[in-house]
Amino acid sequence: MANVIIVGALPESLVNFRGEFIRSLVLAGHRVTAMAGEADSKSFATIEALGVKFRPFPIVRAGLNPLNEIRTFYALRQAFLEIKPDMVIAYTIKPVIWSGVALFGLREVSYFTLITGLGFSFDGATIPRRILRTIASVLYRLSLRRATCVVFQNKDNCDFAIQNNLAPPEKCFVVDGSGVDISRFKPTALPSGPPIFLLIARLIADKGLREYAIAAALVKLKYPEAVFQLLGPADPSPNSIPIDEVNSWKKSDSIHYLGSAEDVRPFIAKCHVYVLPSYHEGMPRTVLEAMAMGRPILTTDTPGCRETVVPNLNGHLIPKANAEALAEKIIWFLENRSRWQDMGDSSRQIAETRFDVHKINKELIKILNLDCVAYNGQA
Repeated sequence: MANVIIVGALPESLVNFRGEFIRSLVLAGHRVTAMAGEADSKSFATIEALGVKFRPFPIVRAGLNPLNEIRTFYALRQAFLEIKPDMVIAYTIKPVIWSGVALFGLREVSYFTLITGLGFSFDGATIPRRILRTIASVLYRLSLRRATCVVFQNKDNCDFAIQNNLAPPEKCFVVDGSGVDISRFKPTALPSGPPIFLLIARLIADKGLREYAIAAALVKLKYPEAVFQLLGPADPSPNSIPIDEVNSWKKSDSIHYLGSAEDVRPFIAKCHVYVLPSYHEGMPRTVLEAMAMGRPILTTDTPGCRETVVPNLNGHLIPKANAEALAEKIIWFLENRSRWQDMGDSSRQIAETRFDVHKINKELIKILNLDCVAYNGQA
């Protein structure tokens, strides 16, 4: 059996995004160490309840302060030297980059990367973003040279990485995101009452929150009964939206800000249509969760997002950064309420067919050539 280290950034993501995959490794007898940023006592206990050992390490998700990056590199290098893993699996940008660099010279260790999205720096043409893109590209090339294989969540990101020499094509694979637990996110009946649109995201501009607020204000001029909800925590990203701005939307009655929540299911159950006008994604987990619960989807025609919608079947796609197009499609939903149920049913069917987490994990395990079967939800 293998000695495996899984490296992420946020402690809660180890459970929310990789929990089923980790269980499959543990149940097969592999020894697993999970690494992420500092965790509170609740998160620490939840992670170790998966049957793994949790080892925190210093990581600052936003920014490129050289001292912070050096601390991250040395902490990972020290962990790899002490634990002596057979395999390291890293996901999200900084864990992927610094794990790959920290593994140089440790030739006996297999290194697998899960690219959950190329990130903030690869979208947009401003000078700061172009500088960040250049730095990120150099670091990606350095890290992915060390990788045994590189797994992407959508074909667009994979093609971009190959075309820009970030990763060699023979090492690249594509799976449909991290999947969704369709037994936990079950279909719920569409509620009665006024139409409710819901967006779940961290408070950053690239999620299309400003376009959502503008579209909500436009729509409410014609349909004042429509409700637009926003659920999600603040974020340290350089592209974050100040909470004062979010509160101003709330005061104008265009957006109902709901704060953040550990369990999003009650909020999805109370909405009629799920909206995510994001600029870029690997594969948007909240969209998959809403699909699994039987909701129509309104999202952008961008990498990651476009994979979740069959236009006119389970929802609609709009251009990114276009509040007017978003408002137009919201009005379409308001004027075609009779279509909601069929679209929601189609979302659930697509989630079952393409995005079931257990199917995704079987693909991952096959790619990683691990000696185990995917966890099937039963201990």
